[in-house]
Amino acid sequence: MIVADRFKDRVAVVTGGASGIGAGIAGRIAAEGGQVILFDINQDSLDQTAAQINAAGTFQVDIGDEESVRGAFQQVADQYGQVDIMVNCAGIAGPTGVPILDFPAEEFDRVIRVNLRGAYLTTKYAVQHMLPRNYGRILHMASMGGKEGNPGMVGYASSKAGLMGLVKGVGKEYAESGITVNGIAPAVIRTPMNEDTSQTMLDYMIAKIPMKRLGTVDEVAALACWIVSEEASFNTGFIFDLSGGRATY
Repeated sequence: MIVADRFKDRVAVVTGGASGIGAGIAGRIAAEGGQVILFDINQDSLDQTAAQINAAGTFQVDIGDEESVRGAFQQVADQYGQVDIMVNCAGIAGPTGVPILDFPAEEFDRVIRVNLRGAYLTTKYAVQHMLPRNYGRILHMASMGGKEGNPGMVGYASSKAGLMGLVKGVGKEYAESGITVNGIAPAVIRTPMNEDTSQTMLDYMIAKIPMKRLGTVDEVAALACWIVSEEASFNTGFIFDLSGGRATY
């Protein structure tokens, strides 16, 4: 259910905003009155999604590159006057169904660069622009794979476990600042990223979900938009589960 004007006068940056969960969250924030700026490495998809959701702007950003991230956040602040919300949905799965003995080190590094280094950089520069206003909402997409570990996905599981540590640590660092830092740990969600996941791995993950189905992007967006709203003022350093009953602790 769309909440009219929930994000009126708010500027939101959504990384990985060209497709999947990022596009879904960005679209809902825009529909609820926010000015949404999309970050993604895929320029063609950026332009298409921006037109579909009426985004305020787009930037082609490599979130693993510090200068790319720093420069994009500075341009957002210069053009739109503020950064109130940052939702980091950029991520890659890397190899799936591959045991650690066969998992190439360069692939491990590639996944860590996007999923963990990217989270560090986007958080760092979002906080920089939120502190002067004593307000901010930062949200990262973690994963049940980071909480429980998925066999054959050592790069992905490691990166998401590290991301959850970042959320908890930075959330505590800025707990008195008006800036909250949280994460969502979904079970498997039906997105384009899963198109490259082996069917064996998908079957394994779905079998662990009591609802016996994939989650939807709309379900993620509904929770995300509450977390980054003004209402969620007493939650920080927390990982919200969205798992179809898989997580019960």
